[in-house]
Amino acid sequence: MTIHKEGYTSIAIVALVVFLANAAVHYWLSHNTFVVWTTYVLSFLLVVAVLQFFRNPRRHITADGNAILCPADGRVVVIEETEESEYFRDRRVQVSIFMSPVNVHVNRNPVSGKVSFFRYHPGKYLVAWHPKSSTLNERTSIAVKTITGEEVLFRQIAGAMARRIVWYVEEGTEVTQGEEFGFIKFGSRVDVFLPIGTKIDVNIGDKVSGGLTVLGRFR
Repeated sequence: MTIHKEGYTSIAIVALVVFLANAAVHYWLSHNTFVVWTTYVLSFLLVVAVLQFFRNPRRHITADGNAILCPADGRVVVIEETEESEYFRDRRVQVSIFMSPVNVHVNRNPVSGKVSFFRYHPGKYLVAWHPKSSTLNERTSIAVKTITGEEVLFRQIAGAMARRIVWYVEEGTEVTQGEEFGFIKFGSRVDVFLPIGTKIDVNIGDKVSGGLTVLGRFR
């Protein structure tokens, strides 16, 4: 288990805040045992929460050219046929994964291939499960074309708590299934748009793991 590089600044800020808060309590309120121990407990919980959010567990990922791997840890909240209007402009199967603050927030490539499309959109911060979050919130859209010609689009969507989406890919680059393509800070969601006819291997409500759970398979 390691700490993700995106967490270094946040952890440093939290450590500074905790240090200053504890120093202030000891200087002005050291006589009040209740306040001192409450500050200790809250400081400990805050540090633990931030560390667990930015954890980056090591995973052994087995590449499978016919499989679409889950891009994120979380829970499946949407499986439906819908119109993808940004890039494909046709009907696709949408699978959405909601990432709560307690989930690992590393995002991984669901397939290997070349990035055929990339767009970043600044936007609002509606709760991640809001129906309009996929079109109104801060988000990225990334499409990858596999060596067999299949295309998958996946979209990072910021949630009500998220204020920063990070990505490590650009149009034209080659990506490898299971490797990191980005990170979203705090609650968020990832939508995946698959070809009609894809065999879906998950159900709504399933807990999934990025790079390990198979969302579906190309037919």
